[in-house]
Amino acid sequence: MSNKSTPKASVFPSLESIYEAAERLRGIALHTPLTENSILSERYGANILLKREDLQVVRSYKIRGAYNKMATLSKEALAKGVVCASAGNHAQGLAYACHKMGVLGTVFMPTTTPNQKVKQVKMFGKQEIEIVLVGDTYDDASKAAKKYCEEHHATFVSAFDDMDVITGQATVGLEIFKDSDVKIDYIIIAIGGGGVSAGISTVFKQLSPHTKIIGIEPLGAASMKASFDAGHVVELETMDKFVDGAAVKRVGEKTFAICKETLDEIILIPEGKVCTTILELYNESAIVAEPAGALTIAALDFLKDEIKGKNVVCLVSGGNNDITRTEEIKERSLLYEGLKHYFILRFPQRAGALRNFLNNVLGNDDDITLFEYQKKTNRESGPVLLGIELKHKEDYEPLIMRMEEQKIQYQLLNEKPDLFSFLV
Repeated sequence: MSNKSTPKASVFPSLESIYEAAERLRGIALHTPLTENSILSERYGANILLKREDLQVVRSYKIRGAYNKMATLSKEALAKGVVCASAGNHAQGLAYACHKMGVLGTVFMPTTTPNQKVKQVKMFGKQEIEIVLVGDTYDDASKAAKKYCEEHHATFVSAFDDMDVITGQATVGLEIFKDSDVKIDYIIIAIGGGGVSAGISTVFKQLSPHTKIIGIEPLGAASMKASFDAGHVVELETMDKFVDGAAVKRVGEKTFAICKETLDEIILIPEGKVCTTILELYNESAIVAEPAGALTIAALDFLKDEIKGKNVVCLVSGGNNDITRTEEIKERSLLYEGLKHYFILRFPQRAGALRNFLNNVLGNDDDITLFEYQKKTNRESGPVLLGIELKHKEDYEPLIMRMEEQKIQYQLLNEKPDLFSFLV
């Protein structure tokens, strides 16, 4: 995707409106740090700078757009209340804005939203906020929220597809440009509905046109990429909801119009790679990033040859990670890295077959993490569900060779997602 020319002024917010938004947000949203990460810089041979929106007052940039939108509404509109739909971060931003402004708000959230995020919304909004859990996805919650607005004449505050929201998110880009003391060669931004990517890219296309702007989407929820390919906004039929802060079936019409003019490239990142990055950020840099917040850093591996010697900014968009998801994050990381494998095995029907497997098939550093007979009777002759964790990725082929030498029938479940999700 090549660099685009500057779009029509009407397509996206003006710099003047973005500066005005920054003034409105003074004392409300934090001016978050732009800091070099020495570990990442050394790893990629580049100057890697992190824009730490995970340190924001609501632990994501979403307060910027929500507050800016509400601050532009009339007193009459605010008196009728505001409504939003959100998988978590936008809801927290709106809740915080409602409490600060003394405005009543109703938040529609998918029933699948992590409980930690639901509690955070209530904590930030206090008595000004009512929470309604509905549907399985953001899109379900959005439809319910808009219907509520029609019935109660309240104002819908979009998570992304609103020019005042986009303008508020654009203040992230303004801070990056102001705070950087080097020429920024690359800026890497996560895409959900497209609000922050549209906002930041608006700033950089006008103030730093040489900067390459790269949008990042999770592989299982690449709605902006699908829309780019189609030439218009499309809705995904299915999606992986794991990167919940960046998983929407349909991006905004306004954000699409801006991003198609300003983004130089969109890169899709497997969810397992995101999980590996979350763990690395925590273990190496003590950064608690949510999946959407880790997307941009996960993308560095896919750009490692291109960014050598360059100044690269990654937006860490949020840090609202639910600790109860830690085991799932570890599991997805191990599967992606090729360190964990699940099999259905059928041992030869002879005495000592299991002992033979342990002694002659399993490697010295291999660990059995799951062992379950699939029959309650005649278990010795029935299939076994087996999970094996390897110390090194290279140990996989020797393991398979030993199973075949011992004439053990096996089926690898990692390559069969439907069966895998049913059994594991």
